[in-house]
Amino acid sequence: MGASFSASMADDDGQEKSRLDDIPENCVAMILMNLEPPDVCKYARLNRVFRAASSANFIWESKLPCNYLYVMDRVLENSALEMDKLGKREIYARLCRRNLFDNGTKEFWLDKSTGSSFLSISSKALRITGIDDRRYWNFISTEESRFQTIAYLQQTWWFEVEGEIDFQFPKGNYSVFIRLQLGRSSKRLGRRVSNCDHVHGWGIKPVKFQLTTSDGQHDVSQSFLENPGNWVNYHVGSFVVENPTALMKIKFSVTQIDCTHTKGGVCVDSVFIRPSSVGKGA
Repeated sequence: MGASFSASMADDDGQEKSRLDDIPENCVAMILMNLEPPDVCKYARLNRVFRAASSANFIWESKLPCNYLYVMDRVLENSALEMDKLGKREIYARLCRRNLFDNGTKEFWLDKSTGSSFLSISSKALRITGIDDRRYWNFISTEESRFQTIAYLQQTWWFEVEGEIDFQFPKGNYSVFIRLQLGRSSKRLGRRVSNCDHVHGWGIKPVKFQLTTSDGQHDVSQSFLENPGNWVNYHVGSFVVENPTALMKIKFSVTQIDCTHTKGGVCVDSVFIRPSSVGKGA
């Protein structure tokens, strides 16, 4: 069934056959429930029956993550009021928007096509060793961050970035990334330029990435920072959620602790949690 179907057809005797408008609304809704959200919206444009059926609560409740009530309580203000006023389609649309919480330092959203859950954590919500000393670190404004602010390191002996989050995730496999850049970007005459003058020390030893969860999972890896002047999503670790109703605490760290040499010229943007089946650039 597609948008190109005619609303009515005639048989060989010129008698009119059934129209799409004649299909019971509940039958149309059952069909739409098996489609992806973008397709439900597309077929809603066919006619009034499809449009009415596309608003059925049971369709959109099947697209929402199983923990959507928890998510609404955690990330939406006045969530109880939202529940009373909004249908499931409106709730789905609301969660697909950019939902900032914890004083704007964290962000949650659903992927419009799949309903998968995504989280992002600002550099201001991370524990960065020496962040209060302006000789070493500064927060700078930039349009290149989802949070409009990044942490920039001039120079340090002890590079240590840590963070944690308690959240309820739907069942599945997840990956954690941290977005870093060697060098500092700015705009000059409308063009993006990168200053890598302070970049040093990262090619001597790799950076260590660690992740632990409250149910005992642990992941460790190492990588050299690379590609100066460009943002790179470095894989911190992965974890598995078996119980979608349990609150999981995730702790992560990124370190290069070696007092034989200094490190400098790196930008820390944010930490990104996504389903492992989704590509890095999502």
